[in-house]
Amino acid sequence: MGPPLSVQGRFVVPLGRDLALAAAVTAMSAGLALLAEVEVGAHRPDLPGWVLLVATCTALAWRRPAPMATFAAVIALQLPYHALQNVHHAPVPATVVAVYSLAFAGPRLRTALVVGGLLGGLMGVLTTVDMSRVMDILRVSGWVIAVALFGEAARVHRNYLSAIVERAERAERTREETAARRVAEERLRIARDLHDLLAHSITLIGVQTSVAAHLVVSDPERLDREAVAEALDGIAGTCRDARAELRTTLQVLRAGEGGKDGTGPLPGLAGLDGLADAAQSGGARVELAVGAELEVPQAVGAAAYRIVQQSLTNAVQHAGPGVRVLVEVGYDEDAKALSVRVTDDGPAGGGQPPVPAGARREGYGIAGMRERARSVGGLLDAGHRTAASGFAVAAVLPCAREADP
Repeated sequence: MGPPLSVQGRFVVPLGRDLALAAAVTAMSAGLALLAEVEVGAHRPDLPGWVLLVATCTALAWRRPAPMATFAAVIALQLPYHALQNVHHAPVPATVVAVYSLAFAGPRLRTALVVGGLLGGLMGVLTTVDMSRVMDILRVSGWVIAVALFGEAARVHRNYLSAIVERAERAERTREETAARRVAEERLRIARDLHDLLAHSITLIGVQTSVAAHLVVSDPERLDREAVAEALDGIAGTCRDARAELRTTLQVLRAGEGGKDGTGPLPGLAGLDGLADAAQSGGARVELAVGAELEVPQAVGAAAYRIVQQSLTNAVQHAGPGVRVLVEVGYDEDAKALSVRVTDDGPAGGGQPPVPAGARREGYGIAGMRERARSVGGLLDAGHRTAASGFAVAAVLPCAREADP
C-alpha cells in the first residue's frame, strides 16, 4: 500500500510515491495532449484546458487516503475539459489510475456500482448527443472495465497475502506461547522435585543431628558411642541419597548435552522402602503396607512416591521423633485407581487436640502434593484427623495396571 501519509491538522499531505505518480501521469497526459491525433471537432488544450488537465492529474496524489473523492474529482474536472472540446485522449491515464485506485481500495460492490453508473451515464449522454460515438464509447468502456477488474484482482491478492502473514504471525505467537508454557511447567516440576527432596532430606538430617547432639550432651560419662555412630551414619546415608537424587533431578536441565536425554529414571513405588528406612533413621516408627507385585504407570508411581515422601517429611517435622506413621498403598480394582494413605498419630506421648478442617493452614508441601495428584488426574485430601490426634493424607490416582499380579 506504500508509505503512510502525513497529517497536518485536517489536511492529508501526500508523500513521495503519490506525488511522483501524479507527476508521471501529468507528464504522460501532457504528451498525449501535444502529440496525440486531434479528433474531429477537437483542438489542442488552451489555457483553461491545461489548467483542467493538470488539476485532474494532481488529484491523483490523494488516491490512497480518499480513493472515492479522488475518482469523483477526476470525473468532475474532466467534464468541463471534454465540454471545451480539448484533446479527448489526454485525460485517459488519469482516468485509468483513478479507476484502478478505487477498485484496489474496495469494497467490490462500491466499485461495481460507481464504475457501472459512470459508464451507463456516459453512454447515455454521448449517444443522445452523437450516435457516431457509440463504438468509441464501447471501446473505452472495455478498457475501464478491464482496469477495474485488474484493481479488484490486486485487492484480492493483497488481502490473501495479508491473511497469510497474519496466520504466520499468529502461528509464531502460538509457538512462542506454547514454548513459554512448557518452560514454566518444567520449571514448576523441577521446583516441586527440589522442594520434596530438600525438605525431606534436610528435615531428616535435622532430626538425626538433634538425636546425635542429645546423645553427646545428655550423659557424656556414659556416652553411647554405637548410638552416636548410628545417628551419624544415618546422616551420611541421607546425604548420599539426597545427593544422588538431586543429581538425577538437575540432569533434566542439561537434557540434550552430549546426545544424552539426561532425565534419568523417575522414582516409583519401589523406593518406598528407602523412604521408610530414612524416616526411621530419624526416629519415626513407620509401618509400610504396599500391595504385592503392584505395578502402575511410571508417572503415577512417581506421584505416589513424592506424596509419601512429603507426608513422611511433614510427620517427622511437625510431630517430632517417635511419631508413628502408617503408609498404605494399594490398587482399587473397582475405581481403577492407586490409593495412597499416610496417617500419623501426632507427637509421641500425647496428641494435639483435633483441629477443625476450616482451621488448618496449608503450606507449600501440601500444595505440592495436590499438584502431584492433579498431574495424573487424581485427587488428594490432607488435614488433621477429626476422630483422633495426628494428620492424614489420602490420595486417589487413576491408572490402569501395567501388569496384574
